[in-house]
Amino acid sequence: MINILGSLFILVGALFCFLGALGLMRMPDVYNRIQTGTKAVTLGVLFTLLGVGFLHPDWWAKLIAIGGFLLMTNPVGSSVIARALYKAGVQPWRAEGDR
Repeated sequence: MINILGSLFILVGALFCFLGALGLMRMPDVYNRIQTGTKAVTLGVLFTLLGVGFLHPDWWAKLIAIGGFLLMTNPVGSSVIARALYKAGVQPWRAEGDR
């Protein structure tokens, strides 16, 4: 039962990572792409780490450290990149009716 649960979490994590990668290709501008990559892929990696934790219970301490590091650095990194792009003059995308 634990193996099935671990495999299911890994599958859900892979699905979120795939959707994040798909969002990187489909979003209209760099700001939306940063947001898609950060949120979806972070959630996907956390689900994958949880699945690995169920399959290898002796790795929990390492997996929690990796997850905590990911939760602290991913949002900060993406906001720093977005701020640098904004300061460099990259304009956000606007719909045709909003221009």
